[in-house]
Amino acid sequence: MAGPYKEAARRLLEIAQAQQGFFTTKQAIRAGFAEKVHAYHVNTGNWIREHRGIYRLADFPTPERPDLMLWYLWSQNRREIPEGVYSHNTALSLHELSDLMPSKLHMTVPKDFRRSSAIPEILVLHRMHLESSDAQEIHGVRVTCPLRTIVDLLRSGNVDRSQLKLAVDEAIRRGLVVRREIDRLPHDKLQRSLQDLAGQPA
Repeated sequence: MAGPYKEAARRLLEIAQAQQGFFTTKQAIRAGFAEKVHAYHVNTGNWIREHRGIYRLADFPTPERPDLMLWYLWSQNRREIPEGVYSHNTALSLHELSDLMPSKLHMTVPKDFRRSSAIPEILVLHRMHLESSDAQEIHGVRVTCPLRTIVDLLRSGNVDRSQLKLAVDEAIRRGLVVRREIDRLPHDKLQRSLQDLAGQPA
């Protein structure tokens, strides 16, 4: 059994390396580990069970933000494609546009996103459509881009305006948002609010 086990371990490591050491039950099975042996690998300390159906290789270096990959994998659909995009307060923090450390993780998911079990308390889900251009990759997970993040927070009204003003100023200073992007937004109350935050005449 050493040969097949070694090959399965190699395939699983390959999968986990792309996901900061994390993998799902389905991925372990596809690598060659029958579901009946998963508990054995947890009990012997080879794997760490992070959540229902999600594990981490025990000897893999712990990532800087393990929570991000964990809940990103949790958001996978039946085709094993993560549907969640970190957004709102969480995205603002990940872009280092705020000193605030939100206690919950904000994630945008499609409107038809469903789970058979309860939504974990750590997550705040926002159901809306995102274009592919609205997101980028940070820490190996998808995060709304700076402008989309600020727009979402303006719409939500859940962040102090002075904090948003600081975030806009910093995003423009670092080139994460350019003024012409704001000008290209639909001419409405939201755009006027953004122009005001950016110090532009409406």
